[in-house]
Amino acid sequence: MYLSQVRLWNFRKFGSEPEGLDLGSPDVTVPLSKGLNVLIGENDSGKTAVIDAIKLVLDTHSSEWVRLNTEDFFRSSTRLRIECRFDDFTDDEAKHFTEWLGMEGEGDDAVPYLRVILDASRQGDRILPFDIRAGLDEEGYRLTAEARDYLKTTYLRPLRDAKYELMPRKHSRLSQILLGHEAFKDKEDSHWLITEGYRTLSEGIAKYFKEAKAGDKKGKELRDKLEEYLEQFFGERKSAVFSPADKKLRDILEILKLALEEEYLGLGSQNLLFIATELLNLERTNWTGLRLGLIEELEAHLHPQAQMKVISYLQALTERTDSRVQLVLTTHSPNLGSKVKLDNLITCSNGSVFPMGSDPLGVSYTQLEKSDHEFLERFLDVTKANLFFARGVILVEGWAEELLLPALARQIGCDLTRHGVSVVNVAGTAFLRYSRIFRRKDGTPMGIPVAIITDLDVSPAEEADRDSESTKTNAEAARQKKQREYDGDTVKTFVSPHWTLEYCLALSKELKEVFYASVREIHSRIGDKAMLDEVVKKLENHSLRKAEIAQILAATLSDTPIEKKALEIDPNIQYLLDAIKYATGTDNDN
Repeated sequence: MYLSQVRLWNFRKFGSEPEGLDLGSPDVTVPLSKGLNVLIGENDSGKTAVIDAIKLVLDTHSSEWVRLNTEDFFRSSTRLRIECRFDDFTDDEAKHFTEWLGMEGEGDDAVPYLRVILDASRQGDRILPFDIRAGLDEEGYRLTAEARDYLKTTYLRPLRDAKYELMPRKHSRLSQILLGHEAFKDKEDSHWLITEGYRTLSEGIAKYFKEAKAGDKKGKELRDKLEEYLEQFFGERKSAVFSPADKKLRDILEILKLALEEEYLGLGSQNLLFIATELLNLERTNWTGLRLGLIEELEAHLHPQAQMKVISYLQALTERTDSRVQLVLTTHSPNLGSKVKLDNLITCSNGSVFPMGSDPLGVSYTQLEKSDHEFLERFLDVTKANLFFARGVILVEGWAEELLLPALARQIGCDLTRHGVSVVNVAGTAFLRYSRIFRRKDGTPMGIPVAIITDLDVSPAEEADRDSESTKTNAEAARQKKQREYDGDTVKTFVSPHWTLEYCLALSKELKEVFYASVREIHSRIGDKAMLDEVVKKLENHSLRKAEIAQILAATLSDTPIEKKALEIDPNIQYLLDAIKYATGTDNDN
């Protein structure tokens, strides 16, 4: 079985203003796949809320302190609800929940599913008593403690103290994992550690105090002195026996610690050891309950290469045909965002979630086509994966735009970093491949503004006669074609008014002098005269070193303030400023 869906009403940031709950319309539905699920998004986008909702309903193997608080209710709402749905049961798994299962389908095609419910209300700051229930109707029936045990999750908290988790202590996490493993489960009296290992220890301790061991007489001398006292107290000789207290298997396991042979381990190595230990719990062969792992911030204490190794293994583990392990992770790491298959990503944004994959019937949630998925898995690298964590995105054709835009944005008071906007260089014109990530099959807007900046690609020769109706039509047709191709939902295309970015800069009233100076610094043979013609020639024969020029121009703009109003009325660069304002959400500012 696996957790296929989480539905939330009035939980944390996922809520609505009306007091009553419309059970047919949850505030958010989180569809989950059988294997790997990675929740991504900026801070406070709801990733942890989804994890906590699952924990509240299912609890954890490590018995974390999980309880509902008044802060879990959306704003002033007095009722919240969480539903978890489970599908794909084996017979051994289904037998634990026969009283609560529903059937979907007809005849021989009918399959069982389970719906588990947390429905809670509050009066002021007091949360009214509630039970975890399950069933087909609105309220369900109370789940027994035994049934709930089969639904517990494995949970790794963010910024986890892996060293502490693997140290000896009462109810240590290590002892819990080992007790559940087939090596120890149901062997309280028969396990070798009790029948042989512990007996040998007891005999050794007794001998140490009874006779000299390896020349050490201190134990025997201590016992002899103790017996002298006892003889005086009892009036006769008494024999004292030292032995360890009776121990159960759990007690023995609780004194164990786990470490690598290396003497000094950093936080990263300890974290890897802890993750590996928890996988023992998820993959135990004698378990017929849920195999769900929740890991917050998988990247905690791990350097980028370690992150890549871990996520690659977890991806492969969950894709094995013999594996029934399901993982739900959260991450802030573009490294992980670039390595995980797009189908496994779920973007959290603006009080909702947007899976990038397909539903159980194979229908894509996005407008991405199969070839898009294959393309993005090859080319969606770490720098481009920033788009999953951004409040706004600007897609550009190359290095020149990527280098220039941040400096230009600061000139008009729209710092891209402060606004959480990522500039993504697609290294070409494959804008559809990336923009379809943000376009949903059902038309639901993701709420993330995506600006595409692209060249008109109509040469000066084609635009030579500006009074010609055919020339105007040619340029306008090219612009409209690009906009029709790329625009949709929150994706908006900004096309240069002329041939290329560099040609527009060369025509710009406010920027042409600093642009020409940047060109001369790279192309020293170009003189001051006929500058525009020289730029056109190099653009035509593809010899203009655009990225280097843009780097110098960006540096110059960072040190040379230009009047904002003058920039904003320059028609040759207005498309760049409009794209910046759209992505930063400042396009409607006065």
